[in-house]
Amino acid sequence: MVNPKKLNFNSSAPDLALQTPSGDLVQLSSLWAEKPLLLAFTRHFGCTQCKEMLDELVAGKDRIEKSGLGIAVITQGTPGLTGEFAKLFAPNLLVLADPERRAYRAYGLERGNVFQTFLNPKVWSAISRARKKGYRVENPPEGQDAMQMSATFIIGRDGKIELPYYYDNIADHPPLDLLLGGVLSTGWNAPFEGPVGPGVQNEEDKPEVKS
Repeated sequence: MVNPKKLNFNSSAPDLALQTPSGDLVQLSSLWAEKPLLLAFTRHFGCTQCKEMLDELVAGKDRIEKSGLGIAVITQGTPGLTGEFAKLFAPNLLVLADPERRAYRAYGLERGNVFQTFLNPKVWSAISRARKKGYRVENPPEGQDAMQMSATFIIGRDGKIELPYYYDNIADHPPLDLLLGGVLSTGWNAPFEGPVGPGVQNEEDKPEVKS
């Protein structure tokens, strides 16, 4: 299998319609049209690292939303299995089903090698941390690919990729502070055509100067 092409900063985000656990279709562009979107891909439902990543998103949901970001999670599962998984590990998050992995391919997510998945010291450390939380390594459900890699993206309201984060190994989920910090601490709502750095504001957020 030829690995798909990865997306870069300012690439157009692929727009697909995916199902919710109840079977409703959600167009991805409808999510980032409202506010910049944090889009996180999981691996398979037996993956302890995915559960650890979802723990952080659930715990940080208020901080993420206060930073101006929406959240959506994509899984390999069918809508029914995705619903069961979301109740346990992603309560109160929008979780979408992609059992044919169309979005995975469109967003350039690769199938990993054994050094990215099973024979990596960082992975074994992550498994040990996850076990302390009560998670254990399990085989993927039928139809889910154990070699599938993960990624997380920030997508702007214009549909452009503002942060493409592809995992080097299956335990390499991005720190929450990176997702909240924007580019060089510029908020995700600020345009990147102008000044970039700490304290940069949107024009609409700047205080009015009275003459």
